[in-house]
Amino acid sequence: MNKTIEILDKERVDLNNILKNKAEYSQYLTPISIARFMASLFERDKLENPKILDAGAGIGTLTAALLERFSTENNQSLIDCTFVEIDDILGSRIENTLKPFKDELSLKVQVVAEDFIKWGVNRVNDQLNLFNDNNLEGYSHAILNPPYKKMRSNSIHRKLLSSIGIETVNLYSAFVALTIKTLSREGQLVAIIPRSFCNGPYYKSFRKLILEETAIKQLHLFKSRDKAFKDDEVLQEMVIMMLERGGIQGEVKISTATDDSFSDYNEEMIPFDKVVLEGDDEKFFHIPTTDEENILPSSIQFTLANLGINVSTGPVVGFRKKEHLRMMPEEGTVPLLYPTHIESQGIHWVKPDPKKANAILLNEETKKLLYPNGYYTIIRRFSAKEEKKRIISGVTIPEALDNAPSLGFDNGLNILHQNKQGLPKELAFGLHIYLSSTLVDKYFRTFNGHTQVNATDLRVMLFPSTDILILLGEWYLKSKNVITLVDIDSKLEAVL
Repeated sequence: MNKTIEILDKERVDLNNILKNKAEYSQYLTPISIARFMASLFERDKLENPKILDAGAGIGTLTAALLERFSTENNQSLIDCTFVEIDDILGSRIENTLKPFKDELSLKVQVVAEDFIKWGVNRVNDQLNLFNDNNLEGYSHAILNPPYKKMRSNSIHRKLLSSIGIETVNLYSAFVALTIKTLSREGQLVAIIPRSFCNGPYYKSFRKLILEETAIKQLHLFKSRDKAFKDDEVLQEMVIMMLERGGIQGEVKISTATDDSFSDYNEEMIPFDKVVLEGDDEKFFHIPTTDEENILPSSIQFTLANLGINVSTGPVVGFRKKEHLRMMPEEGTVPLLYPTHIESQGIHWVKPDPKKANAILLNEETKKLLYPNGYYTIIRRFSAKEEKKRIISGVTIPEALDNAPSLGFDNGLNILHQNKQGLPKELAFGLHIYLSSTLVDKYFRTFNGHTQVNATDLRVMLFPSTDILILLGEWYLKSKNVITLVDIDSKLEAVL
């Protein structure tokens, strides 16, 4: 059976290369090694009389891996399988995928050639309708690798999902949320999805739905961003989650592996309050790996709000104020800072760039977008692919910015300030030093799986006290040598 199912991997690679609808549906077929791992996560004592849903089924690889497990465990139950796949090229191959199992297992198969969201919303409504004669039962098992694509706010998908209480922005989170709604009580779901849902405001409702309707049993993280789906050049950081609808939340199994070979697989049970921090209104999901579980010392316990520091996204959106932008400073302008102005040795302004302005006119229309000149800690919202660190920061220095009366900040920056005024000089540099440390980079990666740094992320992050931050700033400002990352890490360790 193993050799038979592995034939699917060659077909997967070939199909991924020829699928005409790949761009439309943003769907990537699952490697056999990952499919087998996902199938292994379902609890053995709940495998009797399974009713399986494979949403966005592709060629049926995920269910095939689960059937392979049933075969090796000599499961004699009737296995009810529902495959939902809108793409005819893929769906037509499901029956062929199941052929090796039909002589060994008792199968009931339904292939649904429909849009999963439309089909799923109708099914949920039928399940909720007490007067419906269909008497639909929920699924006991769901296994899926959903498509990844943003949904427009006015799309039919968003409207359908909203009608049953699901608010989300991407197909992958929509598929998982909708699948949860189709599960029976104690039904289990295993899905592989981008880690981007773990933080940020756009997926808050999705995180709340998971927490309200399921128990998180396991979260598996691939350490390498580009190796889980290496054949398909998928650069998302991926998470495999195992959830149980209506389950009692206990400790969460956190597992990791570098890639889909699982050769360095490691797992550990983590208290739930280490995954979703108590009192966190944003419900961020932290995935603390073995070497990062207790990464922050007890002295780091303050949010920016605790410290009296505000965080805002830069208000200048260039294309909306294009007529007020100037490539180089001139009379009547003030400095305008973009992410590109933040360099490893500080903020470099003026910076000739054929695509980015260095100044913005100071007038009645723009002044409401500007900040008084001062010391601000600014952070890139997006890190470049080649950057080793997620958080790239710098500090504005008034005299290095022509002592201009005001400053403009591009929308690609986050700004740390105090009621739209600058920070004390030592505090601004202390924040910059702390954010530049290896400690913060490791900490940030436990809940942020992509290159974007949102203002919301910064608001929920923990920081040392103001006294420690000022101490770091004073140390930096007094130093006569170039400060390296090793220097920063050593100093931070000493003061903490």
